[in-house]
Amino acid sequence: MKALIMATLLALLSLPAMADTDIGISAQDTYAKIGQGEVKLLFIDVRDPVEIMFVGFTDAVDINIPYLLVDRSNWDDERGSYKVTQNPRFIEEVSAGLKERGLGDDTDIITMCTRGSERGKPSADFLRANGFPNARYVIDGFQGPALKEGPQAGFRLLGGWQNSGLPWSAKMNPLKMYRANNSL
Repeated sequence: MKALIMATLLALLSLPAMADTDIGISAQDTYAKIGQGEVKLLFIDVRDPVEIMFVGFTDAVDINIPYLLVDRSNWDDERGSYKVTQNPRFIEEVSAGLKERGLGDDTDIITMCTRGSERGKPSADFLRANGFPNARYVIDGFQGPALKEGPQAGFRLLGGWQNSGLPWSAKMNPLKMYRANNSL
C-alpha cells in the first residue's frame, strides 16, 4: 500500500512537467534539433537586444525578434525598472522571418528568453494562439533561473543555454539582431 501511495504521489508530482513538454523544450534538445539540418525550424531569441548586448548571444538562433520591448521613456516605480510593452509587430515579424526562409506557419518555432518564464513561454503561447501550432520555448531560457541561496544567490549559474555548455558569445551577430526600424 505504501508503495502504491508513493508511486501515485510521484506520478502526480511529475504531471506539470510532463504537460509542459508539449510546449517546453530543453536547451540541449533545441541544440540537437538545430544540428539536424533537414529539420525545418525557426529559432528566435525573444529578448530585447540591449539585454542580449549585456548578457550574451548564441549564433545558433536564426533571428532576434523581441516579444516584449523595454520602453526607456516609461519608468515603473513598483518594479524599479523601465516598463515593458508587447511588441505590436511580433506576429508580423515572425511571419516575415518564416517567409524569408521559405517556411510556413506549421514550422517548428522555438523561442528563447533569459529564463524561459517571462517571455519564452508567453511568446510560444501567443504564437500558438495566433496560428503557429508548433511554437515551443526553451524551458530555462538563455541563462536559467537565479540561485536562491548561498554566496552566489541572485546569479544565474544553473540551467539554460549558457550554463549547459552550448555555444554562445558575448558578441552579437549584427545580421540577426532586431532593429526598431527593421523591415524583415
